Amino acid sequence: MAIQLNHPHTYSLKYEKQPKQPPRFSQAKFQVKAASTNGRQLIQSGAVKPVPPKDAALAMSSEGFILLDIRPVWEWEKARVAGSLHVPLFVEDLDNSPITLLKKWVHFGYIGLWTGQNFTMLNPDFLQQVEAASPDKDAKLLVACGEGLRSMMAAAKLYEAGYKNLGWLAGGFNRTADQDFAAVEGPEKLQYATIGGVSYFFLQLLILLQAVGKNE
Repeated sequence: MAIQLNHPHTYSLKYEKQPKQPPRFSQAKFQVKAASTNGRQLIQSGAVKPVPPKDAALAMSSEGFILLDIRPVWEWEKARVAGSLHVPLFVEDLDNSPITLLKKWVHFGYIGLWTGQNFTMLNPDFLQQVEAASPDKDAKLLVACGEGLRSMMAAAKLYEAGYKNLGWLAGGFNRTADQDFAAVEGPEKLQYATIGGVSYFFLQLLILLQAVGKNE
């Protein structure tokens, strides 16, 4: 009787551990993070010029920078630099699908009531609106937001679209002082325009306590 022998390596090959595949991540999930990373790289390389808030007015008057405010409209309405351009990078998400409504419920339950921020989405017409407001891509644009992260992302988008003379307001309007910009419009101080909701009332209480402490 013939005995069939298996190939000596058949077993080991069959059960050999396959190399682990790297996890697959959704491009949309990390879109904001990737864009901000690209913006940070542009700033570190010198392709985008970081401008501290205390030097912003001088950069506008002597270097020809035009301030581009990319905050959402509800922050812009609170306080804004007179004569600046305004094109929001994020707009309010008005989608009323069940999933979006659930996200809004969670957002306003855990974030919205504290910060007063609306549920937002990327402005799909951002680049087109900037091009309409500033069609000359050689123009010097100083991109600004509340904290500096959104403007970093906007700077990356603008750079890819052909705007090569970009500045970035380092740290955003939150780090400005009262004298940094000569003319500010709106009912709030520029450095507090990003703050809203319950956190805004805590801020007002803190300012009141500081004022009382100075008068004692």
